[in-house]
Amino acid sequence: MTDHLSENQDDNQGEALSDDPAGGAAGVTALRAATPEDIPAVLDLWARAAKGTSITDDADGVAGLLARDPGCLLLATRAEGAVVGTVIAGWDGWRCHLYRLAVDPDHRRRGIGAALLAAAESRFAALGGRRADAMVLDDNALGRRTWEAAGYGPQPQWTRWVKPLDGQA
Repeated sequence: MTDHLSENQDDNQGEALSDDPAGGAAGVTALRAATPEDIPAVLDLWARAAKGTSITDDADGVAGLLARDPGCLLLATRAEGAVVGTVIAGWDGWRCHLYRLAVDPDHRRRGIGAALLAAAESRFAALGGRRADAMVLDDNALGRRTWEAAGYGPQPQWTRWVKPLDGQA
């Protein structure tokens, strides 16, 4: 199974994946970077599949993300184009950040999350990244198991501190 994006990150066609359950991400035909046209489908998937919400989980927030870092929002799609998985692989020029790993509940346990993470890690390596971090909700047991299985672990000496800049909680 191909588990990374094409060398040309601007080629939103992505690469074909195996449809063989023994070969990896069953039912997924491509991993590709999102385009602005994908925003409604991404938001729909997050509403159904992602635990927790963010103040930037709206069309304007995702559009801003794509404008800033066009290759960062990676999608797993089916042959007919349906988005069944996402991960944000954000690169700020210094650090590699992972957010919004989400897989459609009807498509879980088929290797889609692992394929998305492999694509994100390949992207980071190509950009010169040396370590990736992931945002994982403390009460998301499924998410914690997924991240642990992929080799990620918490850093207990760090706590995330936030301040909304628009006055929203």
